[in-house]
Amino acid sequence: MQARIDQISDRIYRISTCIPEIAPGGFTFNQFLIDADEPLLYHTGMRALFPAVREAVERVMPLPRLRWIAFAHLEADECGAVNEFLEAAPHAQVAHGALGCLLSLNDQCLRPPRPMNDGEVLELGGAALARRVVEIATPHVPHNWESHMFFETETRTLFCGDLLTQLGEDAAHPGFRELARGFERRVERLARHEALDRALEETALAQLACEPLAAGRFQEETACESHGEIV
Repeated sequence: MQARIDQISDRIYRISTCIPEIAPGGFTFNQFLIDADEPLLYHTGMRALFPAVREAVERVMPLPRLRWIAFAHLEADECGAVNEFLEAAPHAQVAHGALGCLLSLNDQCLRPPRPMNDGEVLELGGAALARRVVEIATPHVPHNWESHMFFETETRTLFCGDLLTQLGEDAAHPGFRELARGFERRVERLARHEALDRALEETALAQLACEPLAAGRFQEETACESHGEIV
């Protein structure tokens, strides 16, 4: 199993691994690496993906440089290998919304995580690089109570986990809100509808004009490749 790595923005990379047997045409799991003064890995993948994701990270930088690990919510493909990465990167620390730390991560992580309040900023770069991510609390969007997102202010990249999971026939999607609502209508199990509507209309998500969007999963009808605007 080998992961593909692509630069999607300035010093931001998508790591993608297709697993053919999960769904017709395969299912691609994505992780995202911000190569900054204090590098951040968003999503770890499942434990079985750790060797492939680790190798991909090391094509960009030595893994021990990793400083931050983050993920949208607690689920195997989002954070299954978190402790493997904490072991391999001795200075790394999980950054997550305060609620997720309280509910689960204080107990589950090898090292104490950094809890973040809604709107709090995590500085990743120095004065020259100016990389920073903003915490956006999104309870039950798209999954659990502790769900949250990160917004990188310099490149305007939204790290949104499974919010915009894309199926093959949706490759030419009409827009951010339409895609988020459309997938939920079809799947009927990710987010509470009222929570999704509120997040899209009343939280910081409503004001963001993001390019690109960093989504966690991608499925195509006929091939294990990612395309379109979902990254």
